[in-house]
Amino acid sequence: MTYLVTGGSGFIGSHLIESLLKNGHSVINVDNFDDFYDYKIKIANTLNSLGDEGPFEFNSKSVDLAHLVTKVHSERYALELVDIRSMEQLREVFLSHTFEAVIHLAALAGVRPSIEKPIEYQEVNIVGTTNLWELCKEFGVSKFLNASSSSVYGNNERIPFTESDAVDLPISPYAATKRCTEILGHVYHHLYGMDMIHLRFFTVYGPRQRPDLAIHKFTRLIHNGEEIPFFGEGSSSRDYTYIEDIIDGILKSLSHLEKNSPLYEILNLGENQVVSLNEMLLTIESELKIDAHKKSLPMQPGDVEKTHANIDKARSLVGYSPRTNFQNGIKKFVEWFLRNPAQ
Repeated sequence: MTYLVTGGSGFIGSHLIESLLKNGHSVINVDNFDDFYDYKIKIANTLNSLGDEGPFEFNSKSVDLAHLVTKVHSERYALELVDIRSMEQLREVFLSHTFEAVIHLAALAGVRPSIEKPIEYQEVNIVGTTNLWELCKEFGVSKFLNASSSSVYGNNERIPFTESDAVDLPISPYAATKRCTEILGHVYHHLYGMDMIHLRFFTVYGPRQRPDLAIHKFTRLIHNGEEIPFFGEGSSSRDYTYIEDIIDGILKSLSHLEKNSPLYEILNLGENQVVSLNEMLLTIESELKIDAHKKSLPMQPGDVEKTHANIDKARSLVGYSPRTNFQNGIKKFVEWFLRNPAQ
């Protein structure tokens, strides 16, 4: 099979492409290498996904990206530097390649940045996704897997979060854009027969995690002896999901998508284990064998108090079964970080 993967040089995307290639599939990676975080990390992710462990040397962004595009093209892999907001750029990809399904991971991520740039989040996450659906309609691609987010639940009072819960009260622009893609996706399913699964990811972590996310950020700051920003009293909690479990869930969902029609589903992919901010910090300190220096700060606008996934539907429908508990996941992450402190 040949897949179009958007955001394939990001954290989750690079792991997914690595698995798809190992399983004998072909991949077109669409990524724009934006400046949300250091482009060198995305270059490393891309090379990691192709089996190159480094170390890597970088010069300037334009030179490195031009070299990267030339280097990585092969019979089963192509990197296309494309902004999904541009219909013209995307159409060139659809004209140049043939693929059976789209796995859409590209997005502007992050709750707090979305409050500062709500228009940009709408353009990338809603307009960009709609561009993909329009081209799928035009070119006859009927299978679409979309990355949603646990943030759509907001401060849902019903715990654990279940796919049938009402999610009409998001508390950040990012969450609202993700919910919009679920709703618009149903329109394309209903009108044009696109088979679709939306995956609500719950706080994914592990090797190659974005450096701005809490586990990576805390690990780096503690390792460097710097203060960590500690929001609230530490009682907020998350359903942290290890990257290998997320990839397993994506692949199983993809298999279900390919075998069934008509299909429109929303699935939670979480670990079903809730960890408080205090517990997360203690676990990282224990693995690093270093005590953290905390800078206490108030809770931030848009942050939810708790996430907790009910994964019964994903278990029964696609056979999703996470295996990595939080302690083992942090151990694996810290081992990776100590080998790659520059990332």
